Amino acid sequence: MDLNLRRVLFCLISFFLLAIFPTRAQELAKKEGDFVVRDFRFKSGETLAELKLHYTTLGTPARDPQGRVANAVMILHATARAGNQFLVPEFAGVLFGPGQLLDINRNYVILPDAIGTGLSSKPSDGLHMHFPQYDYDDMVTAQYRLATEGLGVNHLRLLIGVSMGCMNSWVWGEAYPDFMDAIMPMACLPVEVGGANRIWRQMSMDAIRNDPQWNEGEYTAQPRAALVTMADLLLVLGGSPLQMQKKYPTGDAADKYLKSYIDGRLPKLDANDWLYQLNASRNYDPSPKLERIKAHVMFINAMDDCINPPQLGIAEREIRRVKNGRFVLLPISDQSVGHLSYVLAVLWKQYLDEVLKSSAR
Repeated sequence: MDLNLRRVLFCLISFFLLAIFPTRAQELAKKEGDFVVRDFRFKSGETLAELKLHYTTLGTPARDPQGRVANAVMILHATARAGNQFLVPEFAGVLFGPGQLLDINRNYVILPDAIGTGLSSKPSDGLHMHFPQYDYDDMVTAQYRLATEGLGVNHLRLLIGVSMGCMNSWVWGEAYPDFMDAIMPMACLPVEVGGANRIWRQMSMDAIRNDPQWNEGEYTAQPRAALVTMADLLLVLGGSPLQMQKKYPTGDAADKYLKSYIDGRLPKLDANDWLYQLNASRNYDPSPKLERIKAHVMFINAMDDCINPPQLGIAEREIRRVKNGRFVLLPISDQSVGHLSYVLAVLWKQYLDEVLKSSAR
């Protein structure tokens, strides 16, 4: 067989295999690590001798002739989650595979665990309620230091944030306006947390503090009643009424799902960690500085998101203040899942394509 023909066949077969087994390809490119910041100073004035920031990366950084990293994509996770929440078929399988928008053969994807979550430093490591009272500004500062000092990344091609990460992404855009080309915030609002969003958070924090088992954070067993209340609130607000009705149309089916949800969710929660994560939003309010954002912004919410309901009109109002900003409201469909629609990349990948093209240099 002709040598050139063999090479072509080899490339075609390799591409075919990668397309069939994108998860295996991603596993081969995945690296995990910890970056430790010494004497990290929080906005509250508190310090931590060693702040551990866990991260996962996919792919390899590439630099342009000026030495700037040109292919870095940082993705910020939701509350009570971690960077690995994006390593699921609905997200990674749609975006990270060969020829896809964030193909890890061409992009360097960074998935950090925020302060207080995942394998990064958090109250449940041992300090409990003596852990510094961090906020979203601290989270973003730590993520910036992870990128620049820990990973040597001096530029982001794209920053994606979902839910809590969405709010973090607005802070990023204002704090480091020249650091990224594009931002894609999903499932949040760029204003102070008030109204029903603040109320459910306060209800969750009150449930923890008022549970006798909490013991000012020095519990020996998780305060179950508080965690059940918290998980219940998150399920109702974060889910899709349409999908729940379709999947669990009877009382018996709904009851069985609720039990399986609680049984599966509770072992993954820690009361102190959750309390800190919710309280971190206490002073979040990017609205006064939205004009500072220079990056191209593709802001996306879902019509069936009960945490950020579209009838408020806040997203449409605030995006007008962002120079290169656009807001998209995803319609309710057989695929949408409320607040968690951000996980289903098939619903919004066309808008990711648009912002990548509009922000290309």
